[in-house]
Amino acid sequence: MSQTSSSELSPSAGRRAELADNLVGVTSRIDAACAAAGRDVTEVTLVAITKTWPAADVRLLAGLGVTNFGENRDAEAAPKAAACADLPITWHFVGQLQTNKARSVARYADVVHSVDRPHLVRALAAAARGAGRELTCLVQVSLDGDPARGGVPIEAAKDIAQAIEAEPGIVLGGVMAMAPLGMAPAVAFAPLRGCSLAIREVRPDATIISAGMSDDLEPAIDAGATHVRIGTALLGARRPPVR
Repeated sequence: MSQTSSSELSPSAGRRAELADNLVGVTSRIDAACAAAGRDVTEVTLVAITKTWPAADVRLLAGLGVTNFGENRDAEAAPKAAACADLPITWHFVGQLQTNKARSVARYADVVHSVDRPHLVRALAAAARGAGRELTCLVQVSLDGDPARGGVPIEAAKDIAQAIEAEPGIVLGGVMAMAPLGMAPAVAFAPLRGCSLAIREVRPDATIISAGMSDDLEPAIDAGATHVRIGTALLGARRPPVR
């Protein structure tokens, strides 16, 4: 019997093969970054950022062993999570979050990475209690003080951590950051270990450091990242948002 060439694969089989190749590339980069940093690869979790991509891709990646998925828009994330509710996966909400979306996000997200103000802390906690769920919340810090991308100044991170810790229904998980545009990622991420230590003074097991994306996962891992948020390198160039 002749072997089927990649050009003869069905669309879903072809996409699975593409994702499998990309996953090998990403995990190889993570492995190499951990080795260079003297860290064990088990310390780093890959969060597949599936924004603009369909639920079918979530299913394909889950079949390839990916268990953590991230979205940044509730309007896209909520139906996608509902379509994949049968899968044993963890959902991360990674985008800036308005308080009026807290109730919706609390129904499906397991981890919210972008908590940066007391009003949002209270809204998420109330929504989690109303949904009978417990959310892990990360303090988003701004590494350059620009409010446009969200996040609190590093010196204010502990205040937000204490607010999270005081609320039933949510659990302090750690810290999240993005490298600012125009700043070398290694320089940008340098304060994260110290910020994480301050967060852990509030809750010792709040050890998550969410940092690093497709272009800068290596310096993030070198700076202590425990969760890297990978979209383009895994799924390809961004498409128009799923409606």
